[in-house]
Amino acid sequence: MTSRTITADAAGTWKLGDLDVHRIGFGSMRLTGSAAFHLGAPSDRERSIAVLRKAVELGVNHIDTAAFYFSTLRSANELINSALSPYPDDLVIVTKVGPFRTYSGEWGTSARPEDLRGHVEENLRQLGRDHLDVVNLRRMPKYDSIAEHFGALAELREAGLIRHLGISNVEPRHLAEAQAIAPVVCVQNQYALDRPDPATDELLRLCAEQGIAFVPFYAVAGEAGPNGTTTAHDDEVLTVARAHDATPAQVRIAWTLHQGPHVLAIPGTGNPDHLVENVAAGGLRLTDEELAALDGLRRKAG
Repeated sequence: MTSRTITADAAGTWKLGDLDVHRIGFGSMRLTGSAAFHLGAPSDRERSIAVLRKAVELGVNHIDTAAFYFSTLRSANELINSALSPYPDDLVIVTKVGPFRTYSGEWGTSARPEDLRGHVEENLRQLGRDHLDVVNLRRMPKYDSIAEHFGALAELREAGLIRHLGISNVEPRHLAEAQAIAPVVCVQNQYALDRPDPATDELLRLCAEQGIAFVPFYAVAGEAGPNGTTTAHDDEVLTVARAHDATPAQVRIAWTLHQGPHVLAIPGTGNPDHLVENVAAGGLRLTDEELAALDGLRRKAG
């Protein structure tokens, strides 16, 4: 891609409720270590802070985080607070609740509805905020229905602790269940070029119909999931990358954004150079032929 610096506005914008965000955002999970959560070595604090500040400098105004994003020495929320507070007026911080980790890093039992206020207050404390812009309820497999949990968050929204609500790790029926309780501004699900899933494809369609943001996670990681960016790239991805002088990761991000104007990307990294590349992917325009080839790869993977 061109050597000039491409900023986040190249990807266009979408609204999370009444909050305008650039369609290319930033996922904070990998700031805490070399792999997800407590699996990797603690990251360098100053470098992580520099990455966050660089993201905002590049126009990123949508940051995804969670109180359970921490490693032995690092907490994503604390890094965000240290790097960016006082926060820019246009910065939208999206967090999620539901999963629970002990201070030693082990996963605890799934939260009950009455636990969620404590989760929200912990995010408020760590981020130094008096309200949260968007809170996603991440569904845990233990719970088939999300009505009670989402209802508890809706009450916190009415109380002014939360501005907007979203859901994560869900099926299409959960979107309908949540929408019957309170407005949903975003849906977060695992979604990647080489990991087709009919239920998530249906969610993508439903979100488009209803004007809801669809926010994929692990879009770059692919099959590697929480453990890092995939190093397995199909010929179709490599061919498109060569045509644009781009990286395979940039092609994956660009393909994701091409799935609809309501699709937001939140690639995460602790590497300043990768951050610049990820943001620049928002300006990568794929041809119809390239999209057809990548879509064919997706069908083949299914």
